[in-house]
Amino acid sequence: MVISFTCSASAKLAWIFPLLLILVMMIQVRAQPPPGFINIDCGWRNSSGYVDNALVMPYSSDGDYVESGQNHEMLPEFMAGASNEQQKTLRSFPDGSRNCYTLPSNISKKYLLRATFTYGNYDRLNKTLDGSLFLFGLHIGVNFWEAVNLTNMDPTNTIWKEVLTIAPSNSLSVCLINFGSGIPFISSLELRPLEDTMYPFVNSSVSVSYFQRFRFGNVSAADFITRYPTDPFDRFWQSWSGTVAYSYPWISLSTTRAVQSLPGNDVFSVPLAIMQKASTLDTNYSFMAVAVATSPNLDAKSLQLLPIFHFAEINGSNPNRRFDIYSAEDMLFPDFSPSRLQVDSMYKGGEFLHNAYAYFSLNKTANSSLPPSINAFEVYSLVRMENLTTDSDDVNKIKQIKTQYNLGRLSWKGDPCSPRNYIWEGLTCDYKRLQNPRIVTINLSSSGLGGGFVRSFLNMTSLENLDLSHNNLTGAIPDYQPKSLKVL
Repeated sequence: MVISFTCSASAKLAWIFPLLLILVMMIQVRAQPPPGFINIDCGWRNSSGYVDNALVMPYSSDGDYVESGQNHEMLPEFMAGASNEQQKTLRSFPDGSRNCYTLPSNISKKYLLRATFTYGNYDRLNKTLDGSLFLFGLHIGVNFWEAVNLTNMDPTNTIWKEVLTIAPSNSLSVCLINFGSGIPFISSLELRPLEDTMYPFVNSSVSVSYFQRFRFGNVSAADFITRYPTDPFDRFWQSWSGTVAYSYPWISLSTTRAVQSLPGNDVFSVPLAIMQKASTLDTNYSFMAVAVATSPNLDAKSLQLLPIFHFAEINGSNPNRRFDIYSAEDMLFPDFSPSRLQVDSMYKGGEFLHNAYAYFSLNKTANSSLPPSINAFEVYSLVRMENLTTDSDDVNKIKQIKTQYNLGRLSWKGDPCSPRNYIWEGLTCDYKRLQNPRIVTINLSSSGLGGGFVRSFLNMTSLENLDLSHNNLTGAIPDYQPKSLKVL
């Protein structure tokens, strides 16, 4: 049966406009990030932002999150090879020893924070290939996270750093630290909330830095990095098949059946698509090694790693597969057998291991008929959160003072008191053990201050000394003064 109809031009427009409206609404809905996701393209000049074509998520400029730095683009000849918009732009920080981004967060919430870096020879100085050291640091909050080493790297390469951490307040900061070995820069920042039950070893005193994260089994070249939406938490899972050639003796396993996690045993939430693939060896082999190259900026001798092995038996109905799991020469788990179509995530609680060469192995046991297999693998390095942030009331008051007087001192970025070697110029802080630092002295003499006396000074309950001499302040000083104030 054939059905035909005709319509006038006005009728066509009547259909087209609702259709366009529906399409616009669909695009807007699809472009909404998951709750809590923050996507920042550092150096992006257009305040309206854009939607990333691959992730179908909006990215915004970084102007609302940082107070300093300069916007740049990679050289035009590298633009065509960029795999996403974030690689094309960056923000550099030629001034000051510490420059910080501040992202909104929920206090005590667990997050994944990722920073990416693509040099792109933006300054035409060929710094990554001129033979000199190109190295700068990262702080998560007030604690050292990791160094970024771009020495001898292709300028078009992108490296990323991730940290799993707990937000200490309603904001989370990441700071770039100038070591004097190249101007720090950053290409993008991404914040992803995690479930509170995930990565139970992460707490207020322990964060972990991404060292490596692999998925196994044969994966297409286009899926060298698996991320959102396959992983709803947008972790980067690097393909092991992109690291080693899948030829003899390597064998890829896969299934279309569901791989389950037992209730209460899903603290890593490995995506189903990743657990449905695995790698094993020909039956003539009994030993599988996973060696993860250490970064050139890490001290291998002091390196403390926490490996997490993810297994599920997806081959055959009742295979006999048993193996021992080692970290270097130390046995972690003896005589392990993966569960049939069920996730087993093996890790040593919050125990961080000294493994200088980041070398791990799976060894077939004598009573096993099959060699080892593995589905996914994560390794993290320890980040000690030993430094405490400045008392939140003091932070709020000193920031009000900074804004009121438009203070542009280079050191007045990030936390006012912590860490100690980055204390703001003109401040003295009191560091009592197991307590947040308090501001006890403010010296703003000869700072060109104008206008009236800011009452925030008098609301700082630990302030003992205040020096505002040799400025152009007008008006009277309020009669009320805090009991702590000794010298004004």
